Amino acid sequence: MAMTATAFPFSSNNPNVSPFLSSFASPKEVILGTDVNEQMYCHLLCGLRHCDLIDGVGAPYAAGLIKAFTLLETKWEMLCEDLENGIPNSEVGDAEMRQSVIETLGGAQPDLSKRVREICEQTSWEGIVSKLWPNVRYLKSVNTGSMEQYYPKLKYYAGEIPILAYFEFLPFNIEKSCVSNEETVDISGLEVGEMYELVVTTFRGFYHLRLGDIVRVVGFYKTSPQVEFVTRAPKSSGEIITEKDLLSAMASFHRALRNELDVEIMEFSSFVDLELETKKLNVFIELTVESIFLKNGEFTESNGALRKCCSVLEDSMGGIYQVMKARGEIDPLLISIVKKGTFDWLLEEAIKNGGACKPI
Repeated sequence: MAMTATAFPFSSNNPNVSPFLSSFASPKEVILGTDVNEQMYCHLLCGLRHCDLIDGVGAPYAAGLIKAFTLLETKWEMLCEDLENGIPNSEVGDAEMRQSVIETLGGAQPDLSKRVREICEQTSWEGIVSKLWPNVRYLKSVNTGSMEQYYPKLKYYAGEIPILAYFEFLPFNIEKSCVSNEETVDISGLEVGEMYELVVTTFRGFYHLRLGDIVRVVGFYKTSPQVEFVTRAPKSSGEIITEKDLLSAMASFHRALRNELDVEIMEFSSFVDLELETKKLNVFIELTVESIFLKNGEFTESNGALRKCCSVLEDSMGGIYQVMKARGEIDPLLISIVKKGTFDWLLEEAIKNGGACKPI
């Protein structure tokens, strides 16, 4: 199995780490490294070296997989050079990590380098995972809730390979907005059309953690369930919009931006400001180009089109939001466009300060 960087928040003095790490393509020096960017690059390099042996690719969150595939898309030529030379480039500065990768590469791999280069030089990267790792059976990550925004891009890279996450399930009654049975069921007990709350147990120490994501089973791929995100549970007093409605509204906003201004949304996040007398939804977005809205300190004509797109976003916010807005219980939506790279910077700062490797 290949895993992206920061997937394993272990300390090197943990006596139980080694047996678990033996099932992964990267050596423990990479998995236990401290530099996020070097880790991710070395994970990719080791994963490519063992491309015919890997049967699964995963990360805790879909955003982590997207960052790994994006790095692969921008650094594949350098990765090919490293495979051909049998040694990582000078950007990998950690001595222990570097030596462990050299040992994993096992010398120069010119034939493998040529094979990877021919694949990556293709015009389209759709389905690239199965081309580079022909024996991969699945991609594994959390891709519901706020992670759903990354699913289309992840599916683009994955092609026909199923995207899985292993959970237990609590039967959920949507009419009562609560679980109907406290006993969990595994995938063998799921029924198509029924709703469930996701429950996860992980090697990090979470045991039967209720994630609050409510999903509906829509079918099966062989023995693996296919689910769609429905909503969050339980409802809080501060909730004015469901994640499903927000994601749907953002999809409409994205289409409007693409049609009106030819720009794409790279990432977004939101929160409800409850400290105000009247609640307000704040949305932060990172665009492929943000400079079109200001020129010499003054607004450009593009702002008119942006206002139109913002109206599309607010009008698509869903029933709960619209009812509360009509009653005057929430203020108009506030949208903030952040500088390119802001989300990556915040994630790196969070990791440096001991936070979890998850999207901001």
